[in-house]
Amino acid sequence: MFAAPPLSKSEDLNPDQFQKIVDVFEHAFLHHADKPAFNCLGHTLTYRDIDNYSAKMAAWFKTESGLKPGDRVAIQLPNLLQFPVTVVAAARAGLVIVNTNPLYTTREMQHQFKDSEVKGIVILENFCDRLEKVLPETDIRCVVVTQLADMLPQPKRLLMNLAVRYIKKMVPAWKIPHAVNWSTVMNTPAGGGEVPDSGTDVAILLYTGGTTGLAKGAMLTHSNLINNMMQLREVCKPLIRDGADVIIAPLPLYHTYAFMFHCLAAVYAGNLSVLIPNPRDLDGLIKTLKALPAINGFVGINTLFLAMCRHKDIGTVNFSNMRFTGAGGMALTISVAEEWQRVTGCQVFEGYGLTECSPVVSVNPHNKVKIGTVGPPVPSTEIKAVDEEGNDVGFAEKGELWVRGPQVMKGYWRNAQATDESITADGWFKTGDYAQIDEEGYIKIVDRKKDLIIVSGFNVFPSEVEEVVNSHPGVAESAAIGVPSEKTGEAIKLFIVRRDHVLTLEQVTAHCRENLTAYKVPKEIVFVEDLPKSNVGKILRREIREQEMKQRA
Repeated sequence: MFAAPPLSKSEDLNPDQFQKIVDVFEHAFLHHADKPAFNCLGHTLTYRDIDNYSAKMAAWFKTESGLKPGDRVAIQLPNLLQFPVTVVAAARAGLVIVNTNPLYTTREMQHQFKDSEVKGIVILENFCDRLEKVLPETDIRCVVVTQLADMLPQPKRLLMNLAVRYIKKMVPAWKIPHAVNWSTVMNTPAGGGEVPDSGTDVAILLYTGGTTGLAKGAMLTHSNLINNMMQLREVCKPLIRDGADVIIAPLPLYHTYAFMFHCLAAVYAGNLSVLIPNPRDLDGLIKTLKALPAINGFVGINTLFLAMCRHKDIGTVNFSNMRFTGAGGMALTISVAEEWQRVTGCQVFEGYGLTECSPVVSVNPHNKVKIGTVGPPVPSTEIKAVDEEGNDVGFAEKGELWVRGPQVMKGYWRNAQATDESITADGWFKTGDYAQIDEEGYIKIVDRKKDLIIVSGFNVFPSEVEEVVNSHPGVAESAAIGVPSEKTGEAIKLFIVRRDHVLTLEQVTAHCRENLTAYKVPKEIVFVEDLPKSNVGKILRREIREQEMKQRA
C-alpha cells in the first residue's frame, strides 16, 4: 500500500472552510468579482456576471419552477456560458445536479432521467426533439430551453440564433407546451437569502458504467468535490497562477474531469476558462486560440492533442505562455506526448481518475514526470494493488488498483448492491483497472477494466452496444471489442452471428445510429458463423480480442 501525504491545510488551501460547493462559488464571487471567469463564442463573463445571472436563475428555481430543494435537475448542454450559470444557480437553489451528455439518444436519455428521477432540465433547443419523445416516461415537469447564443450581447445573439435555426438548420422541430425560455428566466429579479437545505449531502449525480454493467449514478457529495478540488489544486498550483491564467476547456463540462477542473478548481482560483462548444471543429478551435492574447493551460485528451498537432494552422497559435497541459479521460501515448511538447513547447502532465473518485486519483508532478505512468496519488489518498483475494501484492507487481480517500463517492444512486460490490467496508474503492505501483507511489496502468472500450475518451461498454444490436430481429448474437485507432484511440469492432443471411451491414449500422450515441456506433462490423464461448455459454470477448490482435500484428 502507498499513502500520499495529507492535504496541506494552509489559510488558502483548506477544504474545511467550505461545507457545500456553493460556498466555493461565493468565495470566488467575493474575491474575484471583476476578473474574467468564462469565455465562449467570443464573449466573456466576469465572476460578477456569473454571480448576477445565477442569482436570477436561482430565484426562478425557488419561486417559479415547482422544484423543491433536494430535487434533481438535469443539465443537457454543450460547453456554453449557460452551463456554469446553471450549475451555480442549481447549487444556490439546493438542487442536485445531474449532468447529461448532449449526444445521448432518446433511449439513453430515458434511462438516465428515469433512474435519477429528475424533476427539471435545462437543455439546448437543438436537443428538444429527443426530450419531447421521452418526457411522458419521466417525472420532468420543469423544462428550461436555451438557444446557442442566448448569453451573447445583441445583435450577435439574434443573428447567431437565427443562423443556427434557419441557415444551418441545426434545430429539429419540437413542441413542449410548458417549456420556459432562457430569456424568461433571466428576467426574474435576483433573490437573496440562505441557500435552502437540500436534505442530502449529495451535490451531483454523474452517470458511469462503474466497473461493469449498465450506467449507474455515482453520488458525489459536497465533501467529495471540495476535497478533490483542493487535491487537484495542490498538485497544479506550481504551474497555474491564481486569478491570472487562461485555461482552454475543450472537454465537455458534463464529463467529470472537465467539471472538476473548470467549474470548481479554476473558479476557486479565479482563472478564466475558455469554453469550446465543439472541439471536433478544429478550424474553429484554432481560430479561437489565435484570438486569445495568451494561453496558459490546456486540458485535453490524447486524440485531440494528435488532431491539433497535425492541423495545418497549428503553427499560427502562440503557445509561448503555456505552462500546463493536463491529460485525462484516456491513455496518453508517448508519441503524442512528445509531438505535443515539440509543437507547443509544453510538457503533458498525465493523470488518472474515475467518475467514482470525483474524479482525480493521481497526477504526474511538475518537477518529476515519469513518462508511461499516471503519477503518484494526490494528497490524502491511499492506493494499493491487490490480487483476486484482495491481498496487497506489493510494489512493482500487477494487481487490481484500489483507492481510498476523501474523494471516493458515497455510492451508486439507489443501487446498494453495486455499491457494496465496488466499495469495501473499510472504504476502499475497487477500480477494476490493473496497475503496478512503484516505491515512490507512481502508478502504471497495465490493463483496463476487462471489456471497457474507450473511444476519444468516452467509456463504451460492450454490453450496451450488444444489447442494442441483439434487439434487431436479424441478429442471433453479437460481441463488441475495442481495436486500435489512431484517430480515436480505440474504435468499436462488432462481430455478428445472423439469424438469416438477408441482414446487411447497412441495416445494422442504421439500427445502431438510431439507438446509440455516435461514438458508440461500431466502426467495423463483420458477420461470423459463431462466437467463442465458455463451457457455460458466456461469450469470450477476451479470446475474440486476442485473435483480432494476432491478425493485426
